[in-house]
Amino acid sequence: MKIAVIGSGISGLSAAWLLHDKHQVTLFEAADYLGGHTHTVDVTLEGKTHPVDTGFLVYNDLTYPNLIKLFDHLGIETHATEMSFSVSVPEANLEWAGSSLGTLFAQRRNLVRLNYWRMLQEIVHFNSRAQSLLAWSEPRRVSLGLLLDEHGYSEWFRSWYLLPMAAAIWSSTPAEILGFPAATFLRFCINHRLLQIEGRPQWRTLIRGGRCYVEKLAKPLDIRLGTPVKSVVRRGAWVEVESALEHSLYDAVIFATHAPDTLRMLKDADAEERLLLGAFTYQPNRAVLHTDRRFLPTRESLWSAWNYRSLGEMDQSACVSYLLNRLQRLPFETPLMITLNPDRRYMPENPIATYRYDHPVFNQSAIDAQARLSEIQGRNRVWFCGAWCGYGFHEDGLKSALRIIGDFDAEAPWKAVL
Repeated sequence: MKIAVIGSGISGLSAAWLLHDKHQVTLFEAADYLGGHTHTVDVTLEGKTHPVDTGFLVYNDLTYPNLIKLFDHLGIETHATEMSFSVSVPEANLEWAGSSLGTLFAQRRNLVRLNYWRMLQEIVHFNSRAQSLLAWSEPRRVSLGLLLDEHGYSEWFRSWYLLPMAAAIWSSTPAEILGFPAATFLRFCINHRLLQIEGRPQWRTLIRGGRCYVEKLAKPLDIRLGTPVKSVVRRGAWVEVESALEHSLYDAVIFATHAPDTLRMLKDADAEERLLLGAFTYQPNRAVLHTDRRFLPTRESLWSAWNYRSLGEMDQSACVSYLLNRLQRLPFETPLMITLNPDRRYMPENPIATYRYDHPVFNQSAIDAQARLSEIQGRNRVWFCGAWCGYGFHEDGLKSALRIIGDFDAEAPWKAVL
């Protein structure tokens, strides 16, 4: 078959790579680089140049089974990393990190702050009751915010712990996090063992950056880089793809783009496709690569892999600084970080580069639409995949591609975990 794959993030790249042995595959990418959120750049500091990841950074050995098998198959070298986390709330003159007892109380006033002790007590309570909270919330289809209200969790627990953690994971505003389906949030945290001290997964990162796997997947493919697709229209036995350079006919098209972009390109989407794809919205996130240590906690002992900074507004995007020196084996002494959504009134000085990464918002409408995606897969020779089909992470994107390749009589060179 002649197949067009649109989008070269993990979903599109893996779909095209998995299909290319049996089919004639063309991969379209609008940007001037392959990889989507896997975006490795070379940074020069202190007279040394080293590859640095700015989007996809880490995975773990528990909840990324297919990505691990893909990396093993490609011979990608990885190393262990950490996932420490700090919170800074300037309006409350508060900062803490969860690495140890010492980092919990590095700010000595926390020892006599009653609200802080209540937060710690509620963290233990929430984590220990996660399974029962899941059982309570699932049949009620309630939001995370309503669950917190119904069970009496304090504002300090929300603003100083739960919302920073969740906003950092999903790159969403606190208000959007409160709108998440509680069951989806709890199931994710339980599966990733985020709510326990013992038995947490080991996180890993790629030694030479994410570009190393992108290059290996791309090597055998026919690629149209920097070629936005304007429209996709189904015409009888064919699917017509109009790009900036050509009109071409294909036997099938696989969309591996964000749902709103897919809907914009699919000109003849039917009512059900518009309903399901239209249920997904995205949060735009500005990512600034820089060395401005003002975006880290004031106490160096609290510097962590992930560093959340409150902007004081529920509807403002999460401001999270990923300290790349902690996450990757960089040869730099200078702290290098990628900060999502710095306040425009408080921007990093001398930024190295700025990028935009959009992330899906998982409200109840999106979760309901996910459950029905199989109803439109393959309809009139069009398929859909992407990290938005799951929790929004690399494993989800890869898994979404693995789910559809069987329709093309293809399979992965490993036993897929679906």
